[in-house]
Amino acid sequence: MTAFLFSCEHATCAVPEAYREIFRGSEEVLTSKEGWEPGALNLAQGFAMRFRTPLVHGDVTRLLIDLEKDGDARWSRFSLKLPEATRVKIADRQERPYRALLNQRIAEDLRRHEGLLHVMVHTDPNTEGLVMLETPVDAMLADKLATAWRTKLAAGNVDVRHVRGVGGTALSESLSKSFPRDRYAQVCLSVSQAFFLEGRPWKWETIKKFILESLAEAVE
Repeated sequence: MTAFLFSCEHATCAVPEAYREIFRGSEEVLTSKEGWEPGALNLAQGFAMRFRTPLVHGDVTRLLIDLEKDGDARWSRFSLKLPEATRVKIADRQERPYRALLNQRIAEDLRRHEGLLHVMVHTDPNTEGLVMLETPVDAMLADKLATAWRTKLAAGNVDVRHVRGVGGTALSESLSKSFPRDRYAQVCLSVSQAFFLEGRPWKWETIKKFILESLAEAVE
């Protein structure tokens, strides 16, 4: 039996009160696509409800700290204004607990189930009507599940692509290396933001429902 895990790193553009000063006058940047991924949390919540599993998601804007990256790449032009000691504190409060929770969930699910499908949910501002599935290098189980999912999506005339052997982010690579790929299947899902923001080429609720149901059918 396959278990499910859904995560969403760029879920919000929220800023804790203690750090709002560095964004003063740049509120429009925060709420823009630079600060978060519109629609990603809504989609991830839909997955969690459909598959009855708790969702793991970020709580702050990626302009404060990008949970997918490591080292200096985590910090934006805004958060680099903060003293190094403050950035260390942010990493301790945001990044480390987030990664620890993901690792804990994966380890627990693999103890209880034969396999785990982890879908990392994103929306993309640079594509038009596209659904993208990306799987890591040498990931046979992930490739198998993503191929089945792609087939179901394509049958509904969705513009969908499956790209294999993707290097991924620092977070996705860390998780891929930590767990056996014959049991831990990681798929990065990226859906065009045009669905969510503009309702094209499909209405958001329509494409969201189809994405959820097509995954359920693919893993049956």
